[in-house]
Amino acid sequence: MYHGKITKAHKKRKYAIGRGAAETTIGGDKRKIIRVKGDGSKVRLTAAKYANAIIDKKPVRCEILTVAENPANKDFIRRNIITKGAILKAKTPEGSEINLKVTSRPGQDGIINAVLA
Repeated sequence: MYHGKITKAHKKRKYAIGRGAAETTIGGDKRKIIRVKGDGSKVRLTAAKYANAIIDKKPVRCEILTVAENPANKDFIRRNIITKGAILKAKTPEGSEINLKVTSRPGQDGIINAVLA
């Protein structure tokens, strides 16, 4: 009873479902295609070895070494989980180590895009 109105409980609806986080890690490329409402789809990136970085206005494919910082959760640093806003330690094709900030959402976009941190 709520303010005099009697309401009935209803079972969970298909549109109300939630899913666990993708928790993208460092490793060989692994993707999952998820069907979403409206017959659309999302690509879940579960593991990645490379990030697309913009360095001096040019796209560069950098190898991810480790997660240096992650403001979403301090435990993600230890577990090397990549989310938007994470700071990655990466190696450029020339061999120099740089820090990159992730700008894409790997769990929803299926790709890791980054800029210099």
